[in-house]
Amino acid sequence: RVVVQRVSEASVDVVNELGTLDPTFEPQQIGPGFMILVGVTDEDGDKQIAWLAHKILNLRVFEDAQGKMNRSIQDIGADLSISQFTLFADVHKGNRPSFIKAGKPEHADFMWIKFDEALRSGGVPVKEGRFGAHMRVGLVNDGPVTIVIDTEHDMPDGTR
Repeated sequence: RVVVQRVSEASVDVVNELGTLDPTFEPQQIGPGFMILVGVTDEDGDKQIAWLAHKILNLRVFEDAQGKMNRSIQDIGADLSISQFTLFADVHKGNRPSFIKAGKPEHADFMWIKFDEALRSGGVPVKEGRFGAHMRVGLVNDGPVTIVIDTEHDMPDGTR
């Protein structure tokens, strides 16, 4: 499950346990492109990564010279990818979200890295946050254009 936001700029830094910037992480930033929040389940694998990367690389939501959404990320910019297990928050019961549907950390980290590599193989520079870290993410949503893509519901029948 991803949340794709068209941005004019986006950035991420990591905060340490003291609440200050983590000096071991170089803050990342992009200009025009996508800021992508990425959630992984234990059922996600190579098939989901390939389908999702192809969909994002070819998603035409950037304006052409006539102001129509005809251009893809391959035409204009870069991605900032942030691993975010909270995309699988279940709030059906009570007021404290359950994250039981989120992937186990080892699997989720591995799949997130493979997803970012799939985007890079499509010719798009990808900058990243840090898996499992307390991050501060900033963005200027352009449009706004925000699209949620969930492989469980959006992949064509027979491919999941």
